Amino acid sequence: MTTPPLSHRNQAIDILRALTMTLMVFVNDLWNVSYPHWMGHADWEEDFLGLSDIVFPCFLFVVGMSIPYAIENSFSKGKSGQVVFGHILSRTLALLLMGVFLVNLEGGIAPIIGINPQIFKLLLVISFILIWNGYPKTDNPRKKMAYIILKWTGISLLAFLAIIFRDNGGNMLMPRWWGILGLIGWTYLVCATIYFFVRQNLKVLILFWGAFCIWCMLRCKTLQSGAPLLNLPEGNALEAFAQIVHIDTGAHCALTMGGIILSLLDIRTRGKARHRRAMYAAGLTSGLIILGVVSNQFWHISKLYATIPWVFYSSAIAVALYALLSWATERGKGHWFNIIGAAGTATLTCYLLPYIWYSLLRLTGVGTIRPEWCDHGILGILTCVGFSLLCVWSTHLLVKLGIKLKV
Repeated sequence: MTTPPLSHRNQAIDILRALTMTLMVFVNDLWNVSYPHWMGHADWEEDFLGLSDIVFPCFLFVVGMSIPYAIENSFSKGKSGQVVFGHILSRTLALLLMGVFLVNLEGGIAPIIGINPQIFKLLLVISFILIWNGYPKTDNPRKKMAYIILKWTGISLLAFLAIIFRDNGGNMLMPRWWGILGLIGWTYLVCATIYFFVRQNLKVLILFWGAFCIWCMLRCKTLQSGAPLLNLPEGNALEAFAQIVHIDTGAHCALTMGGIILSLLDIRTRGKARHRRAMYAAGLTSGLIILGVVSNQFWHISKLYATIPWVFYSSAIAVALYALLSWATERGKGHWFNIIGAAGTATLTCYLLPYIWYSLLRLTGVGTIRPEWCDHGILGILTCVGFSLLCVWSTHLLVKLGIKLKV
């Protein structure tokens, strides 16, 4: 078997990304229904890993797996280092901006701005689309000008919405926390920058992964003392640097760095026999599970606190899923996942679709006539499944229409 270069697309990564995004839409819709405890998030002091606690770390892991492919593909096309690093910065900025806007929506939209809250949300997503849509390349000057006008229309609309925004407490637009997109943006910036300078030096990347894991162990509260192992004095330089790039406990960066490492290990073992590659994947998964079990004797499994057992267990799940999907695609079974394929190739578009659908359902009044059986038991869960598939299929339709966010 020939080894595919990193500049080629990896179908198994696309499918894993699609599964993760579809699940993300599903668990984010669970607030509409009553659901079993294991589907939700663990509480702050609960030592537990629910389905909803697994989705975000798996997505961070997939972000990491995609980084070597994206950067090496750019270099293979002859792009300079300045251009590639500039794209890392522009992608980060886009994710941070969208994250800040979406987080501010959590505080509500005050009637004083004079715009229906649902209309405001629709205009916000439309501005995102106008700015970051992947417009087709063309030599036609009229089309080029049209695309420029659309982008600047989106920028102007976004600036207008930022100026007039007030939440229900009268507060203006401001960074509160960065939201899912913002957390992905900061993590991507750190890990993509490391890879940009290190490239395929696996030993150095593993050292960075280990450093993030150790930082996570030092900064998270232990079960025994209820305090971090490392209590740094206030205002210290190390803590200040970690806050500047929003490393926090280091858990998010450890997850994404783990994805980078898996991609490089995967590409280096592609020439091996399939049973040997399966053994490697099983060994790596087992090793991570053992690390999770051992570390769980000292720290909670907690997404909210971003602890090290959460990192190890989530990484083990991501590795096992990728191994299964890689096995399936190598045997030509990738088409089994076509039903959710759009979520893997137009992921950001899919992430924003629930904001559009929630607003449309409320504006049309359909959301208010939701039958009671949609809120309970298995039928309620199936309703959430249906909504996630609706968002995925809507993404597919938008891509057909030439609408696909690309940052």
